[in-house]
Amino acid sequence: MARWYAATIDNTMLEILIAPVLAGLFIVGCAGPLGCFVVWRRLAYFGDALAHAALFGIALGLLAGIATELAIVLACVGLALLLARVKQHSALGGDTWLGVLSHGSLALSIIAISLADAGRVDLYSYLFGDLLTADWTDVALIGGTCTVLAMYLWHSWQPLVALCLNEDLATVEGVRVNLHKTLLMLAIALLTAMAMKLVGALLITALLIIPAAAARHCSNSPGQMALLAACAGTIALLLGMLASFFWNLPTGPAIVSAACGLFALGQLKAAK
Repeated sequence: MARWYAATIDNTMLEILIAPVLAGLFIVGCAGPLGCFVVWRRLAYFGDALAHAALFGIALGLLAGIATELAIVLACVGLALLLARVKQHSALGGDTWLGVLSHGSLALSIIAISLADAGRVDLYSYLFGDLLTADWTDVALIGGTCTVLAMYLWHSWQPLVALCLNEDLATVEGVRVNLHKTLLMLAIALLTAMAMKLVGALLITALLIIPAAAARHCSNSPGQMALLAACAGTIALLLGMLASFFWNLPTGPAIVSAACGLFALGQLKAAK
């Protein structure tokens, strides 16, 4: 009887974990290649700006009475389009605009949250996420989004790599530079918005940057770096979820800590 009960608990636990693991695999599998472009184009600050915009989206959803997830997507996509627009028609550098929009979004978020009834939504869960709460609806949404983004990356890989190497040369070769820069930022914004509920606004940027940075010194080509970044993210996901399960640790921070460990190993390898 005891053995049957233990087996039932184990089977039930496995069924509960299947959806979170699948959702996490979709996220890190897509975040790895996208993170390479974040590293190559020095868009790390863009992730922070998106996190702040997502908080503004939460407050906007509360004030406007629309679904929080939809409001987050609208806020992140709106920030990406605004940044793409001002970068094309301004003499200021991209990092300056990122700083202005990031801190401006944070200020507006705080004001909007103070005006809205923030008690109706768990802000902590959106800041740090809880991957273990993922259900099959989340898997379907994340899986569909990541599939579309993966198809975009597969179709536009060469133009995007050319864009990262040299924008002027890419223009000469016929690459529509402004279009691909905008689409790339939209792709990052969409992944951030869709993954924020599960991973958290403060941690999705880490999953974009750290696996890609860990893979940088272990790869010899852009394609290899993207593949290794996805693998590093997958390993960090599994290690973090195991640590969370056995030692009752917060899942998101455990995954990011595992990714940092892989990055440290990569740096040690590069130093030899």
